[in-house]
Amino acid sequence: MKIRFATPDDVATILRFIRDLAEYEREADKVVATEALLAEALFATPPAAGIHQSSTLMGPAAEALIAERDGPDGIEPIGMALFFHNFSTWTGWRGLYLEDLYVTPEARGSGAGTALLKRLAAIAKERNCSRFEWSVLTWNTPAIEFYRSLGAVSMEDWRINRVTGDALDRLAESG
Repeated sequence: MKIRFATPDDVATILRFIRDLAEYEREADKVVATEALLAEALFATPPAAGIHQSSTLMGPAAEALIAERDGPDGIEPIGMALFFHNFSTWTGWRGLYLEDLYVTPEARGSGAGTALLKRLAAIAKERNCSRFEWSVLTWNTPAIEFYRSLGAVSMEDWRINRVTGDALDRLAESG
C-alpha cells in the first residue's frame, strides 16, 4: 500500500469517493461538487499580485491524500483523505481538519484507513499543527470505535452549527 498526495489526475477518483461516502452517510443527494470545482479547490494556484479571483485568491482550499495498492489491473486507488488547515485561537496554532476519510468497501480492514490517518498525523506534526481533528456521525459506530482505538477523543460538549442556502443569504444580507 502506498499513501501519496493527490494530483490533478486524481480529481475524478476523488469525486467518485466523495459520492460513495455520501451514499454511505445516507446523503447522496446532497453532493453537488463537480470535477471542475474540486480541481479548482484542490489545485488552484494563487493569482498574480493585484488580480482578484474569488475562489483562487488564497490558493488551494484543501488537499487530499490517496491510498493505493496493486490490483489485478495495476495500481488501484482504494481510499482518500481530504483535509485542510484550521486555526485555534486557544493554542495560537493552526490545526489540521480531516473533512473526508474514505476507504472502498473491499479495502476496509486492509489498514488503508489507519495508514491515511497516520500520514495525516505526520503532516500535522511536520506543519507544527497543535491539533488534528474531524467529525463523525453519531450513528457511525464502526468509525467511532476505529477512531477511539487510535486515541481519538470525542468532543461530547461541542455541537457543529451550520448556516447554508437561504439562511446564509438572509444572514449575510441582514448586516
